[in-house]
Amino acid sequence: MVFRVLPILLLAGSLAACGSDPDTTAAATGQGGQSSLGGPGGGAGGVGAGQGGVNARPGSQEELAATIGDRVFFVTDSASVGADQRPVLDRQAGWLQQYRQVTVTMEGHSDERGTREYNLALSQRRANAARDILVSQGVAGSRISAIGFGKDRPASLGSDEQSWAQNRRAVTVVR
Repeated sequence: MVFRVLPILLLAGSLAACGSDPDTTAAATGQGGQSSLGGPGGGAGGVGAGQGGVNARPGSQEELAATIGDRVFFVTDSASVGADQRPVLDRQAGWLQQYRQVTVTMEGHSDERGTREYNLALSQRRANAARDILVSQGVAGSRISAIGFGKDRPASLGSDEQSWAQNRRAVTVVR
């Protein structure tokens, strides 16, 4: 019995190990190139922006993340969307105009520094700022909710500038 199961387990393990493409894994986990702010994706449109051959359902979170970019990054202690991050939100607005049935939640985040209360307020301001830009681009406000998570949902678990830069973000999540 063990001799029949062992080859199957070895084959399954081999296939699982071979099935991990670094580019796909980076896009799925929200990690990629560096922005001018030190965060992933950045001014070029976020994670996976502009990749051809995306195999995602139109109007899905996967398509948004892979073709447009689903996040913008902020400098320390700021809720202002930088000029280098604005194009990502402009492209998101166009995408949302294309998929008028899609509703999204703008999630604001902060790094681990500061008090819980401060980070919750800052992350809410970040979510609101990103939402306001989408609304100013013609997306109906009723389609976008905004919530701040503070430092409770880090994208990176390190306690260094690179990790903090990845955590200072607003992420557009398709509902």
